[in-house]
Amino acid sequence: PTALLVLGIQQIHVGEEMIGKISAAGQLMRCSASLDVLFLLDGSYSIGKGSFERSKHFAGKLCDALDIHPDRVRVGMIQFSSTPHLEFPLDSYLTKQEVKERIKRTVFRDGSTETGRALKYILHKGFPGGRNSSVPEILIIISDGKSQGSTAMPAMQVKERHITVFAVGIKFPRWEELHVLASEPPERHLLFAGDADDAANGLYSTLSDPVCTATAPGCKVESHPCERRTLETVKELAGNYVCWKGSKQPSAVQASLCPFVRWKRVLIKHPSRCFRTVCPDPCDSQPCQNGGTCVPEGLDRYHCLCLLGYGGDIHCAAKLSLECSVDLLFLMDSSAGVTLEGFLRFKAFLKRFLQAVVGQDSPMSVGVAQYDDSVKIPIELGQHKDAISLMKSIDALNFSGGRTLTGRALQYIAQHGFRSTPVFADVQDDLPRVVVLLTDSKSQDSVAEAAEYARDQNLFLIGIGSSFMREELTTVTGNPQQTIVYSDPQDLFNRMPELQRKICSVGNPEGCQAQSLDLVFAVDASSGVGLENFLHLRHFVRSSCLHFIINRDVTQIALVIFGSKAHTVFALDTHTSNSAVLQAIDQVPFLGDSASAGSALLHVYSDVMTVQKGARPGVNKVVVLLTNGGGMQDAAAPAQQLRHNGVLVFVVVIGDTERDVLLRVAGSPSYLVHISSYEDLQYYQGLIIERICEEARSPVNLCKPNPCMNQGVCILGPGSYRCECHGWEGPHCETRVPRGDSPRSPALPPRSHVQWSPRGLQHFSRALQPSKR
Repeated sequence: PTALLVLGIQQIHVGEEMIGKISAAGQLMRCSASLDVLFLLDGSYSIGKGSFERSKHFAGKLCDALDIHPDRVRVGMIQFSSTPHLEFPLDSYLTKQEVKERIKRTVFRDGSTETGRALKYILHKGFPGGRNSSVPEILIIISDGKSQGSTAMPAMQVKERHITVFAVGIKFPRWEELHVLASEPPERHLLFAGDADDAANGLYSTLSDPVCTATAPGCKVESHPCERRTLETVKELAGNYVCWKGSKQPSAVQASLCPFVRWKRVLIKHPSRCFRTVCPDPCDSQPCQNGGTCVPEGLDRYHCLCLLGYGGDIHCAAKLSLECSVDLLFLMDSSAGVTLEGFLRFKAFLKRFLQAVVGQDSPMSVGVAQYDDSVKIPIELGQHKDAISLMKSIDALNFSGGRTLTGRALQYIAQHGFRSTPVFADVQDDLPRVVVLLTDSKSQDSVAEAAEYARDQNLFLIGIGSSFMREELTTVTGNPQQTIVYSDPQDLFNRMPELQRKICSVGNPEGCQAQSLDLVFAVDASSGVGLENFLHLRHFVRSSCLHFIINRDVTQIALVIFGSKAHTVFALDTHTSNSAVLQAIDQVPFLGDSASAGSALLHVYSDVMTVQKGARPGVNKVVVLLTNGGGMQDAAAPAQQLRHNGVLVFVVVIGDTERDVLLRVAGSPSYLVHISSYEDLQYYQGLIIERICEEARSPVNLCKPNPCMNQGVCILGPGSYRCECHGWEGPHCETRVPRGDSPRSPALPPRSHVQWSPRGLQHFSRALQPSKR
């Protein structure tokens, strides 16, 4: 890729990599040699005060690359117009700061452009305050090149005295004259003041060989094409007009056509080459793997932008993996309906997905089939034992372009895809068998019966296609949770993690099932959501609850609705069956006032996720916040409190909201789902439930939330906990110690130990009821 870097009037055409290297080199430039540098600034009418100020800025910038010191680099300045004027000699100022301050104070003099006279002044006076040619002399002329007289002879004489001349163009320069002024070769000694950083680089690049030394190893001068432009006045023929001329006949006038000429100003481009110092950057070694893009950060640091599915380390290692053991067969649509472009997109997706999930140690049990009128299996299940040969076989797949007979393809795969050739002899028969259908074309035969037949053969079907294929794919899979739809070609690649999760969910019942979980839905019922959208949220909660086994031992569910205040619809220990929960959800009212998500999360923290309200020690806890994003400003602190107490906060936002605010509440991008519309909410249900269930399988801290009542302190033991009580007693500090000398009940020792077990939690809520006195 080529970038166009506009440097004032000059344009440098150079790749972005070169731009970065030039920029990095510019940060390192220092010339510490013994050197006399004399600036010759054009202060004439043609320059004008504005361009003269830019000339001063440029001179100051160049000083940044010079180590100004009496024993190293000395700097002086002459301004010329009608006559030359010494602004300050080379021995006037001893530090860089003094020189730059003096340059800033230089006053524009104006007059005609007598460049030749200024050069003769230097030939006569030499470098004022210099070291009499005992050190290299550098003359930097900053001008637009529009001199009143000839400059060729004095310029040649100056260069014959071994003075290195840099000609720097300002405004719209006359580059031909600047070529005459500059030392040989002119392409190394012509600069442009429109971009001071680039010009300082150019100066250093030319001086680094004979005079200055590079300050970083590996830096070198490289050339690249560039072009310089100047504004010139040209004559053009605009047409003809009737003009009158005399005639030989004394009383006659002859009419004629005369050419009409007009003058106009045009930009003339001068192609050239620029020489610049470039320094190696950390991305030269191409450290990013798997298609990652390296982004340099200065001279020695970088970061990698990784493709989806990669980022397992800083160099874009694969982060997805098929940790589950399955027989996996991809069925790709190769019909005319999907088009060659769609087929190639599916092929690229398949290749990238398998590269991301199939590691060196992964069991290679992958096959690929493609179909149109007929079905063929070019990559049979388990045929390849390494990822490289599998990728080569995928590359070799060709588009066929017949009719779209998805039903016939499913029937064939059910009968022959997982058994029929000797290659399957060593494949374990007891592995789950997964078929991933990739199609973007409506089937021209019936898919319902064939799909049902395939499912009867214990095939787990996953369908992938664009959004208009949703209904047909759901018919194929028999379950919307096994259907993946994408909105645009790039979105297909974003679905890789979702596909990996669905493949590895085969054989596992829906929802968390046997995993114990305390789950709270906090639903926005404010006017910002509106009644119609609130009903969408309520339906989402209802359908989500169908994926869990609700009882005291497995999943407990609570529901909170909120506007400006939060209300508990039912607590964790209120309902012990799915039917009771569903019936209660149907009765949830719409509130309709302003929203405060912070109040809702604080309510969950203090009044819902507590042992008094049925929260169980040793059980993972999740809050799902469903909102349109209103009233989130006060939610970050209570969300952090919940996380500190062992409760995961999962934020589902519908609509436009600032992502920074949402991330502070969710705590991590992994626990934030941003959905564009309420209608699309249903399509994210599978993803949200999978994330919740991942949390249900993570290790737990038996002391979070604190199971000890009445300010008791929870102390962890190996697989158990105990409550240290003060003024209370019982396993959870639920019984007040009698006053006076009454003995403690022998049945309740002062420091009780509770051994955790899932079944032992069945009557936990009853045990926590405080004694009445």
